[in-house]
Amino acid sequence: MKIKSEKDFWSGLMFLAVGVGFAWGATNYSFGSAARPGPAYFPFGLGIIMAALGAIILFKALVIEVEGGERLGGIAWKPLAIIVGSVVLFGLLLPRLGMFIALPLLVITTALAGDEFHWGEAIANATVLSAGSWVIFIWGLNLTIPLWPTFIR
Repeated sequence: MKIKSEKDFWSGLMFLAVGVGFAWGATNYSFGSAARPGPAYFPFGLGIIMAALGAIILFKALVIEVEGGERLGGIAWKPLAIIVGSVVLFGLLLPRLGMFIALPLLVITTALAGDEFHWGEAIANATVLSAGSWVIFIWGLNLTIPLWPTFIR
């Protein structure tokens, strides 16, 4: 069978592999029930949905003809390094600096990976995500995530 869209083929394969991996990994945990879901419930469902989406994209890449075959370009190493480095930095800084400093740093540094960086948009995104994270994780779920740096607490 001929690949008709290289971009869709590889992205569909990636979604399929990651989805199957998450669903398979979730089988090591308790599923619970629909009324009281266990720790495997969400990752298993998300993995199945992701795998199904990947299968649909993969099918489309093999069946639907596109002009030029949508060739896959090179890997954008600089943005990839910035994003991965930002996530690692967030993981290291969260326990020390707290969510209200580490999360905006994550958002702003990952925004630097894009071609169209604007300070106003990055700060607005950081503010909205920090407030939303506080509402969901601290206020809503009562998780014990540090909000402020250790020297202020």
